[in-house]
Amino acid sequence: MALFGTDGVRGLANRDLTAELALDLAVAAAHVLSEKGAFAGHRPKAIVGQDSRASGEFLEAAVVAGLASAGVDVYRVGVLPTPAVAHLVAESGADLGVMLSASHNAMPDNGIKFFAKGGGKLDDALEAAIEAKLKEPWERPVGADVGRVILDESAQERYIFHLLSSLSVPLNGLRIVVDCANGAASRVAPKTYIRAGAHVTAIHSSPTGLNINENCGSTHMESLIAKVKEVGADLGIAHDGDADRCLAVDHEGNLIDGDFIMAILAATWKEQGRLKKETVVGTVMSNLGFMKAMQALGIAVPTTAVGDRYVLEKMIAEDFVLGGEQSGHVIMRDFANTGDGILTALQLMQAVVTSGKSLKELSAVMKRFPQSLINVKDVKKDKLAASEKISNEISIHQKALGESGRILVRPSGTEALVRVMVEAESNEQAERIASEIASLVRSELQ
Repeated sequence: MALFGTDGVRGLANRDLTAELALDLAVAAAHVLSEKGAFAGHRPKAIVGQDSRASGEFLEAAVVAGLASAGVDVYRVGVLPTPAVAHLVAESGADLGVMLSASHNAMPDNGIKFFAKGGGKLDDALEAAIEAKLKEPWERPVGADVGRVILDESAQERYIFHLLSSLSVPLNGLRIVVDCANGAASRVAPKTYIRAGAHVTAIHSSPTGLNINENCGSTHMESLIAKVKEVGADLGIAHDGDADRCLAVDHEGNLIDGDFIMAILAATWKEQGRLKKETVVGTVMSNLGFMKAMQALGIAVPTTAVGDRYVLEKMIAEDFVLGGEQSGHVIMRDFANTGDGILTALQLMQAVVTSGKSLKELSAVMKRFPQSLINVKDVKKDKLAASEKISNEISIHQKALGESGRILVRPSGTEALVRVMVEAESNEQAERIASEIASLVRSELQ
């Protein structure tokens, strides 16, 4: 079974993802990148960050030890968002970045994400090479050749400067609530939005190491909606544990997911002449309403597999500037080469300010098709592709839906489950079809 999923290595901390594995992965990554010529002619440098999970403390120590023992100088940046690590790798000219985070997963999980020189995520081939390199014998450097470990105390301020430099107008007068998920955004997000000019109410911004994503953040929007209504804010912003996602709510508490955010940005940028090739990259999970809205505006939407890394690969290959996922990963290549939740929120809020419209008014650019998503747990997801019975059932329902709906059944790349997603003209129809398919998946993949 492959160690790497769609977003690095992830699992139950200290059970699946141990200190020993973290150290070995760090060593293997250093060796693979060295063999690929990434460190040619100079002493390698790595940036290492983490989200607020308690397990990140020992896992970060293990990764730092592994890299330094392999001769890599390590710059520790502490608790910062995943996109901050990606930016700092690019900004500092580092050869490698490592982020300890399980993103939106519950606190007991953790993960390791690697970034290559320039701040992009490693491609599948490099991840496979790292996995193959684990436990191979190697010659250890000694004396002055071992890596040094440095605490980078200016990292947070440099990242905030990068974020604010993306704005062309201040956000003066905008009243917002931000849910930091008790995660990596807890210090950076409120500080950045305040400096941008917004009046900020922050919630779930007191991480303890144990409360990350706990009934808060982009996977639990209820408290954000309530607080927006309570304080009369113009909008609310929700981040996940490592702040590479952004979801929003308008002043009435209506959900503005990644598809709405991309639709608003695409429409705004096209009007401003900023949307290169009049294209926005989506995924197979992008809502049908988003597709139809973009079509109506004359904006093309090529799609990729789920995962912001695949969106980015498409964007780089064909020189597009905007893309992302319904989940709130939005990539804007004018500013960054990875999804950045805080950056996304700034650009969304800038669209509100420059348009003079409310977020609710801007979101009218698209109508969301009713969607039902069922996560079928405790099944053998690797057997999904071989099941003709499931395939035939999907085909029957898709034929009945025609162009007024869509079905997607796929194994999760980050969790042990199969996702069943159905879009239709009504909630009842979407839920009925999704339930029928999910029941079949559950019975067939036991």
